[in-house]
Amino acid sequence: MFVPMMTTPILVFSIVLVITSVVLSGFVLMHKGLGGGLSDLFGGGISSSMGGSSVAERNLDRLTIIVGVVWLACIIALGLLYRLQA
Repeated sequence: MFVPMMTTPILVFSIVLVITSVVLSGFVLMHKGLGGGLSDLFGGGISSSMGGSSVAERNLDRLTIIVGVVWLACIIALGLLYRLQA
């Protein structure tokens, strides 16, 4: 059975993937609930009726998108590196 060696680029992309996965999970959990889902069970429906989105919420949206794009790029890069290595 052939097990590909862990090269330096694969190791770097793997570490970045783990870090961005944890950060992305945290960012998604920090978003305000929009109602109608599980957030209503835990009191999210009360706070979501407070009105429009704040500057902090917009910045959190932007950061979530940026980290998500980096996460996706790491997955694509790892897939290409593993394919080229095999």
